[in-house]
Amino acid sequence: MQKQFEHGLVWFRRDLRVQDNAALCLALQRCHRVHCVFVFDRATLDPLPRTDRRVEFIRESLCQLDLDLRALSGKPHAGLIVRHGQASHEVATLAQALGVQAVFAAKDYEPQTRARDAATLGALADIGVAMLLCKDHVIFEEQELLTQAGKPFAVFTPYKNKWLANVTPAHLLDHDAQPMAGGLAERPRAWRLPVPTLADIGFCANTGSPLQLASGESGANHLLSDFLTRMDRYDETRDYPAIKGPSYLSVHLRFGTVSIRRLAAAALQRSQQGSHGASVWLGELIWRDFYSQILANHPHVVDGSFKPAYDAIAWEHGAHAQGLFRAWCEGRTGYPLVDAAMAQLNQTGYMHNRLRMVAASFLVKDLGIDWRWGESYFAQQLNDFDLAANNGGWQWVSSSGCDAQPYFRIFNPVSQSEKFDPQGKFIRRYLPQLAGLSDAAIHAPWLAKAAELASAGVRLGQDYPEPIVQHAQARTRTLLRYAVVK
Repeated sequence: MQKQFEHGLVWFRRDLRVQDNAALCLALQRCHRVHCVFVFDRATLDPLPRTDRRVEFIRESLCQLDLDLRALSGKPHAGLIVRHGQASHEVATLAQALGVQAVFAAKDYEPQTRARDAATLGALADIGVAMLLCKDHVIFEEQELLTQAGKPFAVFTPYKNKWLANVTPAHLLDHDAQPMAGGLAERPRAWRLPVPTLADIGFCANTGSPLQLASGESGANHLLSDFLTRMDRYDETRDYPAIKGPSYLSVHLRFGTVSIRRLAAAALQRSQQGSHGASVWLGELIWRDFYSQILANHPHVVDGSFKPAYDAIAWEHGAHAQGLFRAWCEGRTGYPLVDAAMAQLNQTGYMHNRLRMVAASFLVKDLGIDWRWGESYFAQQLNDFDLAANNGGWQWVSSSGCDAQPYFRIFNPVSQSEKFDPQGKFIRRYLPQLAGLSDAAIHAPWLAKAAELASAGVRLGQDYPEPIVQHAQARTRTLLRYAVVK
């Protein structure tokens, strides 16, 4: 391909890797010399707590990206320029200082990031610099897949079927920067600065719960190598939080330290060879594309129900609702599986996918709390928070979203516990005060005999709370609550 520009700038955002990076390859194809930048955007960072695990993960991943870019280029002074400020201003200022003719970046589909990109496009246009965006963190974007009526899909199964029918090797092609790596430019002397420390950008490490995530591209590669040995059994193990079933790659997908194309290609190949586990996991990757196109085509879901009729539901409110919500957030509901799930989230920033559904259903359909409250709490706590997936999951649980579970399907937290943590191993890990209870009693301590509670050293209401609601009664209230949209 003929070089279109003398100098270009790659703006890394949700693609913190050199392997199979679409924007990096596009810039190297189009430009003789390419610089690289990441911006700690204050619009995103300033509202966060000062000990956010995700910022720590990003910072550590940037250190690795900087080293990887230098190694790829073979030039000691190549690497990553890292800025801290308003993204549109920082990118335009750097583009002008470096004398580039074009900025390259991977697309993002969230309303806030689209507004950021529009502002950046305008700032760059004012100084005569082009901005070129490319698809990277999904396989099919926006309106690439449409129904026979020419509309975006709102039901998952037909979307999945069309995804599988339309995916080709070209969609999963590896964007290899190695042959063009000579185009990576050395940074001007003034920009040869190390990646800022957390303190430099106003953050600090979480000393109470140190980051245990394997960051960067090497961390993603290690997890993927491990999961490839387990993928064929994914369908059998994924729902049990006490065992090693998931890939644990969600945070790497969120920040792009691994390529979705690489994961989808591995899953599709195994699936075509007859692996049911790989087929189920591929379906989870397709759900990710599905929720991304829902957000891109229906941005109103950020604040409201996909099905507007569900906004008529009267949720619990006032001090009573706030008290119930705090108990849920802090893992004090009296339902062990729910409380253990919340403890896992609060302590690690991760929650097992089955437990996300159980905990969310409990908040919405047992406690009667607006799903948006829970969505917001997960957004604060999850290392892998992704707006499209988080919003889609919460609307699925609340029955207000596209292809959601029926309103009358309400998870029973006790039967879910008995089915997916039958020996109580997960509960014991996060609720050690219940460890002495038998496998039968640990799922519903309030039903245990007084002698067993005493023998286990459990005093309900002191060592562990009584249930804050009765599930059967809560289910009845939920059916009445949802009657407004039947």
